[in-house]
Amino acid sequence: MRVAVPVFPGSNCDHDALHACGAVMGWDTVPVWHQETRLPEGTDLVFIPGGFSYGDYLRCGAIAALSPIMGDVKRHAENGGLVFGVCNGFQILCEARLLPGALLRNESLRFIHQQVHIRVERADLPFTSAMKAGQVMKIPIAHAEGNFTLDAAELMDLEARGGVAMRYCDAAGQIGEAQTPNGAVNGIAGIVNLQGNVLGMMPHPERAVEAEMGGTDGLGIFRGLAQCLAVK
Repeated sequence: MRVAVPVFPGSNCDHDALHACGAVMGWDTVPVWHQETRLPEGTDLVFIPGGFSYGDYLRCGAIAALSPIMGDVKRHAENGGLVFGVCNGFQILCEARLLPGALLRNESLRFIHQQVHIRVERADLPFTSAMKAGQVMKIPIAHAEGNFTLDAAELMDLEARGGVAMRYCDAAGQIGEAQTPNGAVNGIAGIVNLQGNVLGMMPHPERAVEAEMGGTDGLGIFRGLAQCLAVK
């Protein structure tokens, strides 16, 4: 399995992504500078990492979405290739219109860095196939703009088509405003496109893949991807 990790000026979670996919999972993982125009030959998964691409100027992810490499990321997604964006990567996917909605400032207007619980809403996706619907994961967040928003009509469509992949919850799986750390609408922590091959989420599963890092719940995402691509 070959994983491409686009790197933008200001990316700071690219090494986390490279470590999780490479050292932990044993995949062929390649960093790709944002000015490149093509992904590595044979790319199976594009992992867009977190950070502060271009210093979060204009809007988070807005400039990165226009980087040369994103043209080939879009082509990869349109051809059914897997694309996974975490934190700033989620923001970039929304700005690139590969996913709907936008990530606004946290409701508290403060940067949040803490462990959270999220509930898997769908287990039929490549990213979640190693888990069960309703399963609760404990993984970290670290963002100032994680407040997912969408207009009413689009939100209704997203919910109706099963586009919500994960929601913030408590340890028992209960969802609500009190369990949503950033004010995201409907407690949304992660969404998927209509085809199910592009996932964006704010929490960082790549930071929860080793016990030494505080937990291994994030491994579920990577195991799901491994199962999916083993079948192809």
